[in-house]
Amino acid sequence: MKTKYNRRDFISAAAIAGGGIAVGAPYFSFADDGKPAILGGSKAKADSFTNWPLFNETEERALIDVLKSGKWGRLNGKVVAGFEGEYAKLLGVNHSLGVSSGTSALYTILGALDVGPGDEVIMPVYTFIATYNVAVLNYALPIFVDTDIESFQIDSTKVESAIGPQTKVLMPVHIGGSPFNIDHFLQIADKHNLPLIEDACQAHMAEWKGKKVGSFGLAGAFSFQSSKNLNCAEGGAITSNNADFIKTCYNFHNQGQGGTTTSFGTGTGTRGTNLRLTEFQGNILLAQMTRLREQAATRDRNARYLTSLLNEIEGIEPAKLYEGTTAGAYHLYMFRYLKEGFGGLSRDKFIKALQAEGIPCSQGYGQMNKDEYVTGLAKNKHYLKIYGEKRMQEWLEQNECPQNDKLTSEQSVWFLQYMLLGNQSDMDKIAAAIKKIKKYAKQINSL
Repeated sequence: MKTKYNRRDFISAAAIAGGGIAVGAPYFSFADDGKPAILGGSKAKADSFTNWPLFNETEERALIDVLKSGKWGRLNGKVVAGFEGEYAKLLGVNHSLGVSSGTSALYTILGALDVGPGDEVIMPVYTFIATYNVAVLNYALPIFVDTDIESFQIDSTKVESAIGPQTKVLMPVHIGGSPFNIDHFLQIADKHNLPLIEDACQAHMAEWKGKKVGSFGLAGAFSFQSSKNLNCAEGGAITSNNADFIKTCYNFHNQGQGGTTTSFGTGTGTRGTNLRLTEFQGNILLAQMTRLREQAATRDRNARYLTSLLNEIEGIEPAKLYEGTTAGAYHLYMFRYLKEGFGGLSRDKFIKALQAEGIPCSQGYGQMNKDEYVTGLAKNKHYLKIYGEKRMQEWLEQNECPQNDKLTSEQSVWFLQYMLLGNQSDMDKIAAAIKKIKKYAKQINSL
């Protein structure tokens, strides 16, 4: 039976296979008798990849400092505000706002834009479910756009055909930490007078033409969930160069109230909720940020080296980076597996063989537009009241994404970010494992 993993399921499984050595550990040679491990040979990587998250006394001190201060929430503390200033500086934006999760960041942004029933939000079909959820929480209609199969990103050439009179916002995602085609999206947003929201939840420190992602649209959304390249277990941030907009976001995430402390006045706007970041989270993030630049550079360097190795293997196609990409975040290292280059060996058997080599991997996201959780929206009583049965049926038919179907059902393979925090020899072992599998693909296929 084929097993599908979402990103967080894979993280749990990969942690078991991947816990153990420190960043920069020395190269350990392995005995290679030529056979893949799944056929009884030696593993390509007998030792483990780097643990995640990485922490030391810096994080311990950050927690204790907040604990002893007695000021644990942002409304009576100063740590979160300090983090927001440092994060804005790091990303080269005028403002940032800490919130309780990446989902909260997106939800706050849509709330500040007053997205609601009858509105449509354009998004990729290849993304984590949170991108969909924030639109549905506002009773807006998520409009899926097919995937550029070579880059794994939303296909910007198909966006304009998805725009209609009810389109309220463009919300593409920097999937895996690689930038989507930002220049093209900026042109589309300007042409149709639509706000561009960057879902950058996986893209800490990624760059487009030398500028950090999250600084191009009206706002960017980042996640600090425990698997992320910058993390505090759960948390998020909004970035923007628009002072009025970030103020509206602050009001929304603070029960509709303005200022920096709890207000019992009339507030601002018409809606709000509590999505505040705690002082504990803010200080952990400041501690984690002390390593962020170095870790980002290591991932980018190792990913580019790994790509150079995998480009030499017929049947392996690393995800394409768009021309404007000057740095990838590599929260995910994504590549296409083309079974024709491996004698017809199925992707499932390839993944199983690669895992046996000590290389954690998964097939990644599935077909969200066909998932029962999503298609059930067409029968949701609230959506039927708002949009009507005819529009919801049209919506189901509109959500066909053939390129994404092909990518997710046959080709996509993921590695996670912590696998890129080791040294060059780790990348050599990944490539060696794939080469062994290719050499013995016929025998593996017969298992």
